[in-house]
Amino acid sequence: MASTYEDPSGMNPENNVGPAPQTASSGDRSSWPEANTSSISVGMNNPANQYFRSRRLRKGTANEKPWLKEKDSREIWITLIPLIGLLCGLGIAAALVWSGYKSVTNLEYCLVLDEDWSHGIRSNVWTREAEVGGFGNGQFDMTTMAEENSFIKDGALHIKPTLQDAELVKHNSVINYTAQGICASDKWYNCVTSTNTTNGTIVSPAKSARMSTRKSVSIKYGRVEVEAKLPSGDWLWPAIWMLPRDSVYGEWPQSGEIDIAESRGNNWTYEGGGNDYVGSTLHWGPSTEHDQWWRSHDKKRALHTTFSDKFHTFGLEWSDKYMFTYIDSRLMQVFFTHLDTPFWQRGQFPLTGSNGTRYLDPWSQTGNPSTPFDKEFYLILNVAVGGTNAWFKDGKSGKPWVDGSPSARLDFWNAQDKWYPTWDENAAMVVKHVRMWQQKGFNDCM
Repeated sequence: MASTYEDPSGMNPENNVGPAPQTASSGDRSSWPEANTSSISVGMNNPANQYFRSRRLRKGTANEKPWLKEKDSREIWITLIPLIGLLCGLGIAAALVWSGYKSVTNLEYCLVLDEDWSHGIRSNVWTREAEVGGFGNGQFDMTTMAEENSFIKDGALHIKPTLQDAELVKHNSVINYTAQGICASDKWYNCVTSTNTTNGTIVSPAKSARMSTRKSVSIKYGRVEVEAKLPSGDWLWPAIWMLPRDSVYGEWPQSGEIDIAESRGNNWTYEGGGNDYVGSTLHWGPSTEHDQWWRSHDKKRALHTTFSDKFHTFGLEWSDKYMFTYIDSRLMQVFFTHLDTPFWQRGQFPLTGSNGTRYLDPWSQTGNPSTPFDKEFYLILNVAVGGTNAWFKDGKSGKPWVDGSPSARLDFWNAQDKWYPTWDENAAMVVKHVRMWQQKGFNDCM
C-alpha cells in the first residue's frame, strides 16, 4: 500500500511511504502532475480530507460493505440461540425459586415466655441454681443465689462472675449448700466444698450464677431467642443452652443437650477462638466417653468485632425434622442438622466402652429418628469460670493451669494477677430479652 501524498520538494524522506516523482529538476514545477498538485493543495488546506486510500483498488470496483448487500439467512440464529438460552435459564431459575419457596416449612407457634425483666427476676419463672461441684466440667466457679452474681440493671439481667473471698481460700474452711438448704443437686459433692491447707485443696476460686427455667417453662420443638451481650474477660465461659426436663433416655449425654451459643471471654488472640467466636453444639451418646458432639457442631466468627461489643440475638429453631441455630437472623445460621437419620446410626458407636461394658441403643425403641431430641427441654443462662474439661486447651494462650492436675483450682487462683484485671465492667453477660415459643401440635399448643 502507498500513500497518495507526495513531497513537493521531490525528496524521498524516510517517513514518506510513496516513491519520489521522476523529474528532470526539482525546481522545474511545470513538470509536476496537475492532479497531484491539486490533491496536495486540497489536502493541505483541509486536513479532514487526508485519508488513506489504496492504489491497488480502483474506486467503485470494490464492495466496501459486503454485509449490507449479501446476508446469510443463518445469521439470525447467532442472535436467537443466546436469547433462547437466556429465557430458558430465567425460566429454570424462576421454577427453582418457586419450588424452594413452596418447600419452606411455615410452622406455627405459641409464645410461652416473653421475659423483659420489667418485673425483676421472677422466682416463679427463673431458678438460681446453686452448686459448688463444677457441673461435670470441673468449673472453678460456685454458682450462688446472691445478687452479687445475678441482678437487674438498666432493664437487663446481668450474670457477673466475681472473685472468691480470699479468707475462704487461704484458711481451712467449708462451704455447705446442703446445710444452707439451697443446693440444686441431690449429690453431696455438688453441694459441699472445702479448703484444706494441708493437702492443698481449696474452695471454688470464683463465684458466678446459673439461671434456668427448669421449674417453669420447657418446650418440645419450637423456637428460642435470647438477646444478649456476651462477657469479656480471660477464662470466662458464657453459655445459652438447654437440657431435658426429664432424663428419659438416661444420664447425660444419653438424653441430649442443646447448646445454642457458647463462647470464651478471652480476646481474639486466644487460639481456637475467643469472644469473636460463637459455637453451637448437640451433645448425645451412650456415655460421656463417647459423646458425639463433634458430629453436630459448628461455629461462626464475628466480622471486625466481637460478641462482647454489642447485643446480638442468639436463636434456635427446632422441629421433629430439623434443628438450626442462628445469630440475629434466621438467614445467619451457625449450625444446621436434619433429624431424619437415627442418632444411633449417625454415631457409629463401638460395641463397648473402655471398661468392656457393652453399649445398648437407648433410643431405637421410639422409632423416631429425632430421639433423644424429642422431649421437653428447658433454658439455661450462665457464665462459668475455667474448667478441667478441655474447653480451654492445656498449654494454649497462657492457660495457667493443667486440667489433669490435682491443684488446678489453686494454680488458677495463684495466677489471678494475670487474669483478674481483665474482668472489668464488661465481664458480665447482659441479657435484654428472652423469648420461647412452643410449636403447635405439642404440649397443649393447638
